[in-house]
Amino acid sequence: MSPPAAAPGGSSRQALAAGLAGYVMWGLIPALFILAGRTGATPWEIVGQRALWSMPWAGLLVVLAGHDDQVARVFRSPRLLGQLAVSALMIVSGWSVYVWAVNNGHNIEAALGYYINPLLNMAIGATFFRERINAIGLGAIALATVGTVLQALALGHLPLIALFLAVTFTVYGVIRKRVEVDAQAGLFVESLLMFLPGLALVLWLAHTGVARFGGGAPITLLLLAMGPVTVAPLAFFAWTTRRLPLSTVGFLQFTGPTLGFLIGLIVGERPTPLGLVSFGFIWAGVALFMFGAWRASRRVALESPNAPSVTRRFASSTTPVTLRSTGQEQDHTASLLPREAGEEADREAG
Repeated sequence: MSPPAAAPGGSSRQALAAGLAGYVMWGLIPALFILAGRTGATPWEIVGQRALWSMPWAGLLVVLAGHDDQVARVFRSPRLLGQLAVSALMIVSGWSVYVWAVNNGHNIEAALGYYINPLLNMAIGATFFRERINAIGLGAIALATVGTVLQALALGHLPLIALFLAVTFTVYGVIRKRVEVDAQAGLFVESLLMFLPGLALVLWLAHTGVARFGGGAPITLLLLAMGPVTVAPLAFFAWTTRRLPLSTVGFLQFTGPTLGFLIGLIVGERPTPLGLVSFGFIWAGVALFMFGAWRASRRVALESPNAPSVTRRFASSTTPVTLRSTGQEQDHTASLLPREAGEEADREAG
């Protein structure tokens, strides 16, 4: 069925609050990783426990949404299963680098990757999917490129963490854009594919005496929380995207990396003056990107006031919006809209 346009009145305010809650949760996930790390868990244990406990929570979403038929369809199709296996590999790769980064003083560089991600998606869309980019989009990409170059000069090397996170989640978004399965079912299959490797990793860490799980209530609860904090934001995301224009949802996505940037400052990371200038260019590119998204959405609304779905029309406009989904990190994009919310308009993607 067609998704509703932006909901009026109280419903719109509730959707905005739910969307903000989801992205704030994603933005605060680095604090949870840092706390677990300081309590003794290694990045590998955090990733393993996250893979382990995401599966039952993702399964709960499938049950609540009644999408078990979608899961069955995936396992009947080697092509769909193979595509989701690759997307699961992108997720766990992003998770591994992200968890290591935030526990080794690289929060700010990781946040840079999530700022770059939607702009990189725009460039990939133009290069491989022949999506047209207007002058505003080109300007946003140019500003982000300048910012990335300045960040490399500030660091003394390429911002490899930021680029790796941006590229893995862009590849994830491209894959999910083409996979014909809804958000909840797709996430569950990906979580299922990561479950056994996650379990093997956790058992190996326990065997070698490195694991901290079960070594006390605080660390055990922190590691158990890795499942719901990964999956719960998706529930907010799926509910919100059916009730708000994607331009609004796209704006909310930048809450996450902004909080990540602030967490980096709180834990003692100090960007150089040139590093701050580089972020200035990135933020300018983000602002220009969001202005273009807002203008495109408004133009569609004005040109087709009686259209059944502003959200759906905007999703196919020339200004793609990348939505951060599994704190993948932001891992899902507009492509992760439930099928009944817009035939998987993509995207996210983190």
